[in-house]
Amino acid sequence: MTMLALIDYGSGNLHSAERALRAAAQLSEADIEIRVTEDAREVARADRVVLPGVGHYADCAKGLRAVDGMVEALKEAVLDRAVPFFGICVGMQLLADRGLEDGETPGLGWIGGEVDRIRAAPGLAIPHMGWNSLQILQDHPVLQGLGDDPHVYFTHSYAMKLKDRHDLAAFTDYGGEITAATARNNLFGTQFHPEKSQRIGLKLLANFLTWNIQ
Repeated sequence: MTMLALIDYGSGNLHSAERALRAAAQLSEADIEIRVTEDAREVARADRVVLPGVGHYADCAKGLRAVDGMVEALKEAVLDRAVPFFGICVGMQLLADRGLEDGETPGLGWIGGEVDRIRAAPGLAIPHMGWNSLQILQDHPVLQGLGDDPHVYFTHSYAMKLKDRHDLAAFTDYGGEITAATARNNLFGTQFHPEKSQRIGLKLLANFLTWNIQ
């Protein structure tokens, strides 16, 4: 049995994410233990890692760095051992170089880019909240089998602007292109919430649980 670490750092839809991951494990028939943890040692030896995040970028970055040894454990698991990683919402945004919400806050710097406020067209509300169509660009294992015109659930005011378009796995149109998913090597993240995206979200999480890094 493999172990997935769902990181508890005081920011994130932990209970919803855990329920969705357990449902996805049943759907995929993955032999996996899902462990909610704030223990850096568990994260360092995990076989898969999920980093959730809800709210303010700076608060999430501060919370993650406040957990003793957690950033180092993430680097050991995700960068050194190359285990599959999934960042959800702000958990994805933290992969960027920096966030610009209320000043500048350093991110993990694993995927080049920055997180800035959405500048939507007139008449479109901020935050961007609700169901939107997912435009898939990459033939990525986590994005397989989602059907025609998949819709997923967003709730955010800031979005990730990638330096390299090759890192853009999917986008949504909200008065302009908004990064919906990013991927590089063993890293994957979504701006939308798979745990709130019903059937499509469960399929996506099931794909992540069975994703084999080549």
